[in-house]
Amino acid sequence: MNIYAIRAIYLFELGRSLRTLFQSLASPVISTSLYFVVFGSAIGSRMHAIDGVSYGAFIVPGLIMLAVLTESTANASFGIYMPRFTGTVYELLSAPVSAIEAVIGYVGAAATKSVVLGLVIALTARLFVPYGIIHPFWALAFLVLTSVSFSLFGFILGLWADGFEKLQVVPMMIITPLTFLGGTFYSITMLPKAWQTVSLFNPIVYLVNGFRWAFYDQADVSLVFSVGMIVGFMAVCLGIIAWIFKTGWRLRT
Repeated sequence: MNIYAIRAIYLFELGRSLRTLFQSLASPVISTSLYFVVFGSAIGSRMHAIDGVSYGAFIVPGLIMLAVLTESTANASFGIYMPRFTGTVYELLSAPVSAIEAVIGYVGAAATKSVVLGLVIALTARLFVPYGIIHPFWALAFLVLTSVSFSLFGFILGLWADGFEKLQVVPMMIITPLTFLGGTFYSITMLPKAWQTVSLFNPIVYLVNGFRWAFYDQADVSLVFSVGMIVGFMAVCLGIIAWIFKTGWRLRT
């Protein structure tokens, strides 16, 4: 294992985020804060509690997941797309750096940024609504697993995209709508039976509810399913990345 190579890639990607700190950290925090102001304070004060949890506190885990999913995908996809766009990826491929070392460096940096973002948003939320975390270990575990999994997904997206437009298509047209429809602002038990069944086919439902369970010990789906969903998604992403490096798809052609 080439630790120096991993460290070099990891620190370079973190350094890029520090150079664009407003875009990487401040912008998502400000956007999420607006959700807290509108939904948590303005609308939430007129909403009934959901399963004994105030509406403002209820949406905290979902909003954190919304930011983490989006930023994990965007950071990892942009991180690997730029070397392809500028042609410097060939220097990486010709260097004594294995595929797993490159993935650890790029994905590790993207996941680190997303975990930090999630923690910052969690602290920011305390300025708007009071809430507690009943299972802090599981909350951190879900945050890390989700960040790593969607950073792997973003890495695949960055290899697949052949233009800046495609980097925005999946986060804007798929991930964000699925997150909004995944129980971020409501419990799926509030939906009609038919729509509850449809919602169970949305994988984001399991991530949001697993994270919400860690906060309030309440969820619409089983914790086992939530953990299984995120671990299974991570395994699929790892398999696709292994195939990409083995075949050279979008890397050498």
